[in-house]
Amino acid sequence: MLNYEETQEALDNLIQALPSGIYKGLNCGVILLPDVMYDVNDLLILGQYHVEPYGLGRYVTIHHGSLAIAYGHLHAEAFVDRLRHTLHHELTHHLESLAGDRSLEVEDAQNIAKILADRHYMSNSNPNSGACC
Repeated sequence: MLNYEETQEALDNLIQALPSGIYKGLNCGVILLPDVMYDVNDLLILGQYHVEPYGLGRYVTIHHGSLAIAYGHLHAEAFVDRLRHTLHHELTHHLESLAGDRSLEVEDAQNIAKILADRHYMSNSNPNSGACC
C-alpha cells in the first residue's frame, strides 16, 4: 500500500498520463482526500464525481482512507492499479455527464443492489442468526 503522499504522487502521474481533453469541464480538478467515506448502506466510497449546482464546478474526489481499507493489503503496483481504476471510473462519470448519458450511474446502482442482496442472503442463510430458543 502507498501512504497518502505516495498516493498523491501516483495520482498526479495517472492524471498526467491521460489526454488533457478528458478533463475539459472538470474545472475543479481531481482531489485526493485523506478520509474514509461510506454510503448510506455502509459500503466504502473510493471516489466520487461531483457536479455543484448553478454551474459552480465539476470535480472528482478520491478517498485515500477508503482505498487503504479496501486495498491496503496489496503491494504498491496493485494498489496503484486500483487507484487507476477508481480515477478512470470517476472520469467516466464526468464524460457521461457532459454527454447527457447516465449509463455508468445505472450500472453502479445495479452493482450496489446486487451487493446488498448478497449481503441480505448471507445474513439470512446463517443458521446462527435470528432468534434463539
